[in-house]
Formats: sequence, structure tokens, C-alpha cells
Amino acid sequence: MGADCATALRARGALWTTVGLLLVVAVGALSGRSSFAAAPTAPAKCALTPSGGSDPFYKPNAPVRSSVGSGFVLTGVVRSGIDCAPIRGARVELWLRGPDGRYDDAHRATVITDAEGRYRLQSNVPGGGGFQPHIHLRVAVTGFRTLETIYMLPPGSGGGALDLILEPEL
Repeated sequence: MGADCATALRARGALWTTVGLLLVVAVGALSGRSSFAAAPTAPAKCALTPSGGSDPFYKPNAPVRSSVGSGFVLTGVVRSGIDCAPIRGARVELWLRGPDGRYDDAHRATVITDAEGRYRLQSNVPGGGGFQPHIHLRVAVTGFRTLETIYMLPPGSGGGALDLILEPEL
């Protein structure tokens, strides 16, 4: 291969490298990010826990306790949807069906989150009453929208985890 051909190939390679870099920068600009720019400094936002709607069996002021039976343990962390920070002192109300499939006061509890936003409830495996076994949860924290959701127990499980990410009020 002659010197002119080798020079032309190097020039073509440089041209494609430049085109490739311009494409990377253009795609980054269109997406709002550039591979040459620093990562955004805005705090990460947690995905909010979907609300499961209200439940006609909810009764306010469940007693503060961490056990309403044995055989199943539900744990989790309550977090802010703003920055994913744990929320200390959140009141998590829980209610479930007893082994007979009925809701009663013996299967209602309020658990207060610790310094890391953690909660824990020990219970019996909720009675089905014709439904998949589940536990209702309600969290009300000043500055956040009240969350009501449901934890559906996997068949045959002795425990589960559900983090609760709260939506800030605007």
C-alpha cells in the first residue's frame, strides 16, 4: 500500500472517530446527559409505594405492640420519597384477619419505626376468609400523604419484607 493510501485510511479513521464522538455528545445532549459531564447532584428519588386504597375494616388507634400472634414476621423500612431517607418515629398501623378468617381487635397493632425507619410485626399467618392471606398497612406522617397498602403473603412463607416509601405533601 502506498503512502497516499495509508494517509487516506488514517484520515478516514479520524473522521469516523470524530463522527462517533459527535454522536455520543449529541445523544447525551438530547437525553439531558453527557458522558463528559458530571453526574447530576440532585438527590435520588425513591419509587413511591402504590396505595392499595382504603379498607372498610380499618379502625383508628390500634394499640402499640409488635406482636399479635406467631408464625409470620413482616419487616420493612419507612422512607421519604424525596430523598429515600428513613423516617424515624413513623406510626405504622397494621391489621389482619385472625386464624378464623375474621378481623378483630386482637389482630390490630401500631408499630413505631426506630432510628433507621425500621418496623417489625410478628403475627399469625392471616386467615384467608376466602381471600389470599394479606396484611393491611397504614402510615400517616406529618409532611407526607397518608399511605394505605396491602402486603400479600407468598404461599407457605413465614416472613416477608415491605418497604414503605411515602409521597411528600406539596
